[in-house]
Amino acid sequence: MTATTWIKNAAWVVAWDAAAGRHAYLRDGDVVFRGGGIEFVGRDWQGHADRVIDGRDRLVLPGLVDLHAHPSLEPAGKGMMEELASPALWMNRLYEFLFLMWPSGAEGAAASVKVAVAELLKSGCTTFVDMSMAWEGWLDTLAETGIRAYAGPLFGSARWRTPSGHQVVWDWAPDDGRSALQNALAKIGEAERHSSGRLRGIVTPTTIDTCSGDLLKASLAAADAAGLPIQLHAAQSLVEVHEIIRRTGMTPIEWLASIGFLTPRTIIGHGIFLDHHPWLHWHKQQELGLLADSGATVVHCPLAFAMRGVAMHDFGRYRDAGVRMAIGTDTYPHNMMEEMRWTGVLGKVVRGHVAPASAGTIFEAATVGAARALGRDDLGKLARGSKADIVLVDIKHPAMRPLRDPLKSLIYTATDRAVIDVFVDGRQVVADGKVTTFDLDKALDRLQEEQERLFARIPSIDWAKRGIDDLAPLSLARHPDCQH
Repeated sequence: MTATTWIKNAAWVVAWDAAAGRHAYLRDGDVVFRGGGIEFVGRDWQGHADRVIDGRDRLVLPGLVDLHAHPSLEPAGKGMMEELASPALWMNRLYEFLFLMWPSGAEGAAASVKVAVAELLKSGCTTFVDMSMAWEGWLDTLAETGIRAYAGPLFGSARWRTPSGHQVVWDWAPDDGRSALQNALAKIGEAERHSSGRLRGIVTPTTIDTCSGDLLKASLAAADAAGLPIQLHAAQSLVEVHEIIRRTGMTPIEWLASIGFLTPRTIIGHGIFLDHHPWLHWHKQQELGLLADSGATVVHCPLAFAMRGVAMHDFGRYRDAGVRMAIGTDTYPHNMMEEMRWTGVLGKVVRGHVAPASAGTIFEAATVGAARALGRDDLGKLARGSKADIVLVDIKHPAMRPLRDPLKSLIYTATDRAVIDVFVDGRQVVADGKVTTFDLDKALDRLQEEQERLFARIPSIDWAKRGIDDLAPLSLARHPDCQH
């Protein structure tokens, strides 16, 4: 028999107001879930529960949805990538350094995924899009973590490289990436059929500059036929924007619109360098309107780009133009609370105004905004019939007090530190702030070993044959007494 859990008399509940179509605060409320679904959100529930959770010191939230992450490809770069850039490529590190730290095998990739997912779960994220290169054991590892995941095997028509640090070359596949698309669709099928019931697929042609127009059209047709969302990196770097203009005479979003790629099914990863961005000095400004009219979603990942000196101009302006917005983590840390915080702070800095986007609109993007982009009406909100993806926050945590507006306290001050319990599909995956589904310490040890392996191979991959200490010197000099 399926157990019933009652979160009783919660001090604050971010409940779904169906009539208004928005989140709303409910005081002294009850949330009841049975198995993987929510049965009741309201006050004074009457019924039997197998487990009762005292909610008097709790804020209850719907699980966050991370629409853009690379968990098997990025976490090993910690301590290296934060201050690394290519000055001759507009300070972007993608083209020169991205491939240096990709996993050496399935064991390293699995450790990387577990470390990233632990960060996600502990920051209140219960669903995420994993855009990775497919590897043996990928889907089973995702399932083991307990999170709800959309697997997006990356594919394209070309692969970039830099032979010099100031030039980017695209090596094109003889078959235009069609075989890679078919391989990706096969892996997506495996995700959709996975026994866990928490895995789905998403079509993910990798980046606009590594995909031909024909491949993008074929990818969209495949997504339409299967009823799947589709996501593409676009307008994420000046190198890319200049290259697309060189090829087509159009800016990236303008070109995607011209080939019919912008639809309500489409998710644009990053979408930073649109034609209104001041760094472009472009002669017309129409891309926000193209995105808004198409119903496509832009997923904003502020922290990774802030570490490169880049910011969207700005989150509030996109929303004001009618663009659908979501939030993702991209590289590391995979911490959705921090991404919401940076969304708010950088939006204020770029706009030069304190209110380009409120905590409420940021939270909306990280929940129902992302769920809508995935075609899901049962994620990102606390309502009867929604999935039991639920987050409990300790409102007595010092960073939450004094407490007047819990979302503001959580997003701007406490972030993930106040998250105490997390449920995915009704199963508890975080208890007292600790992940319960796998051994995080073991995964961290393996990731440490993987990082050291990857550091050792850097000179054989880097175009200039540099080592890790050449690329990313330690923050402080070694003490004279240090023997290592």
